[in-house]
Amino acid sequence: MDLRRLRTFVRVAKLRSFSKAASELNTVQPAISRQIAALEEELGTPLLWRNTRQVQVTPAGEALLEQASVMLALESGIKRRVLSAAQGETGELRIGYISSACADFLPGLMRRYREHYPDVHIVLTDMTAQQQREAFQVGRIDVGMSRPLLVAGELGLTAELVYEDALLAVLPESHPLAKQSRLNLSHLAEEPFILFQRGEAIGLFDQILSACHQAGFSPRVISEPASMQTLLTSVGCGLGVSVVPGCIRGLNTVGCIFRPLKDLLAPVRLELHYDKQRLKPTVAGFVEEVHNTLPEIRARMGADGNWGD
Repeated sequence: MDLRRLRTFVRVAKLRSFSKAASELNTVQPAISRQIAALEEELGTPLLWRNTRQVQVTPAGEALLEQASVMLALESGIKRRVLSAAQGETGELRIGYISSACADFLPGLMRRYREHYPDVHIVLTDMTAQQQREAFQVGRIDVGMSRPLLVAGELGLTAELVYEDALLAVLPESHPLAKQSRLNLSHLAEEPFILFQRGEAIGLFDQILSACHQAGFSPRVISEPASMQTLLTSVGCGLGVSVVPGCIRGLNTVGCIFRPLKDLLAPVRLELHYDKQRLKPTVAGFVEEVHNTLPEIRARMGADGNWGD
């Protein structure tokens, strides 16, 4: 059934006038008459009684008027929903993030995004870098915020820097070295190390080991927890020392002391990952919000390098 004919019929039936309907639809009255006649022929029944003075709707026409009004409203709603989806105003956005690296700025970022896109369904999942890599491979997330993914290029992902973080030494607060304001990495050569599990952050683990080797020692790693909070708790309990990104100071750090390192260590990157070639509208909106918020994020995450106590 032709929606154009239905739209014409609805206007005539509601206005009770062919001439008024023609004026409202910006056409001529004979064209209106032809469309109504074609619709009556298609349905096999008169829809309107008309004479030179008035137009009346037949019982069959009343039934069609009710159903056609519903169909046209649905058509209008479909158009609105399609346009909203195309503009990223509706749909779903699935974000993988490293909680220790994002907890300090992510709530503010998401509030801003929701102010612009209140109807987008957001799914936030705390994931390590390795878990994000696997989630991208199977299409389980649309956006990731993690340490550099070694296979980002192979997965067709764009990688953009969010902020750079300094590596810090973290010691039990009762440790003799805690009295120093800044340490050489070599000061920790004889200490038992607790490092974040390599399988979940290969780049970070290898970076720390490489830095230790450059400082002249191979760290004695006694534990590799899969959670940064477990790492901090272990250090706070006096089980060992560690080298960590400064961002984790936002976690529970009871019993821990952080100290800057004198060694010239490369910063730790937090990157935004997404598929730029198949860019979903919801992702495009989120990426734009991240870009707009970058100066604030970098200032908030210690861009001034003031990581000392």
